[in-house]
Amino acid sequence: MKAIIVAGGHGSRLLPMTNFTHKTLLPLCGRPIIDYAMATIRNAGINEITIIGNRFINKIREHVGGGVNYVLEEEPRGVAAALQLAREGNENCPLIIWFSDNITNIELKPEIDEFSSGALLLTREVEKPQDFGVAVFENGVIVDVVEKPNNPPSNLAVGGIYIFDDTFWTRLDEVQDLPNFSISDVTKQYIKEGIARTVSVGENTWIDCGTPESLLRAGQMVEQGIFTIKGAF
Repeated sequence: MKAIIVAGGHGSRLLPMTNFTHKTLLPLCGRPIIDYAMATIRNAGINEITIIGNRFINKIREHVGGGVNYVLEEEPRGVAAALQLAREGNENCPLIIWFSDNITNIELKPEIDEFSSGALLLTREVEKPQDFGVAVFENGVIVDVVEKPNNPPSNLAVGGIYIFDDTFWTRLDEVQDLPNFSISDVTKQYIKEGIARTVSVGENTWIDCGTPESLLRAGQMVEQGIFTIKGAF
């Protein structure tokens, strides 16, 4: 399995902090957000990592260092276009797609070691499901994902960390030109075929650090010891 960290875009939700640096380099108690993602990925046994970044990609490179493939997104053209920039070298293998705003303290190695096909989606109970892609369940089985619904069918948000099998790129090609494309357009294909499953990471074990409020909350959770960096990377 290989990993792609999607760290493109303008980081507009975190302005003005992102005027001069990348959002993943913003600190949580002295350690940048990206350190938490990298540690989780590498502790799961994944060593082939691609980072897609914006104009601050060199700052990310200076911090993270070698052993990683860096891809520049010159202009934000959406998630699908960003992912396609990382396609070379990441085909014909399972992938973990990690949207860089997210951190989790779940141990992914057991899930990755057991993964063989389909898709694995991380879910968490949230207070405002209308701000997320929300899972729809029937008899305990995921049957759909609804993006930012006005009337959420559940309070289980699908996190910005996904595990896909080696059919990912073919599926992305089929839906990338849809209006208002999101990664859910890919996950829905797996769900429709009945080959997607979810794993709940718990109420406090996954957070999107993409807004000032959630960044502050993430920092508080680091102080509480909920999020830690284990091992060297």
